[in-house]
Amino acid sequence: MSWHRGTLVGFDLETTGTDVESDRIVTAALVRLDPDGTVAEQRTWLLDPGVVIPEQASAIHGIGTDHARKHGARAASAVEEIARAVAEVLCSNVPLVVMNARYDLSLLDRECRRYGLPSVEERVGGEPSPVIDPLVIDKHVDKYRKGKRALQALCDHYGVTLDGAHDATADAVAAVRVVRRMGERHRPVATLPPGELHALQIRAAAEQSASLQAYLRRTSDPAAVVESAWPLIPRSG
Repeated sequence: MSWHRGTLVGFDLETTGTDVESDRIVTAALVRLDPDGTVAEQRTWLLDPGVVIPEQASAIHGIGTDHARKHGARAASAVEEIARAVAEVLCSNVPLVVMNARYDLSLLDRECRRYGLPSVEERVGGEPSPVIDPLVIDKHVDKYRKGKRALQALCDHYGVTLDGAHDATADAVAAVRVVRRMGERHRPVATLPPGELHALQIRAAAEQSASLQAYLRRTSDPAAVVESAWPLIPRSG
């Protein structure tokens, strides 16, 4: 059976910003969808990130500093739970669907380091795999399509309803439903075993980054550097 017809688990974070090295997790969701598309199981977390949540971030996901401090779990204990739960999914060989995995998985990795916890990589004994990233796959199968590639745009393109964008649970569910539609529409991707699809995305992500870097250097910034590693940005230092 092709991976898109089996059980998939969606993972999503909402955070304090966009820098994987310094920003923090505010909410997280891990959602298991059965082959028929129904939500079979879900886990969610609200964290007190220990820092002020910028207004720009609150405007996106709706969680303010006061709410997080009052209702959020202690960050270190929640990060431990999140990392353990993600590792358990990967160890079960169920594909983990993560929109822009390079960001979410890297930020989770840095949170583990911040609190002295084993990373997902350490827990699974190697690179997190198999991961399915709708952003990378869409750019690979439809390279020249114009327009945005954010989750809402992908939902619109693939005919998936996204209720409550930037809610971690809603985004995780939508990402799974989008990759199922990708599998239905693009048979060469659907027929790959999850491990081979993961390897394809490593190559595709590197090619996409190289292309963007060349474009930026040609048009606006001669010194531009675009990260090529996927699904995890290597730690520095």
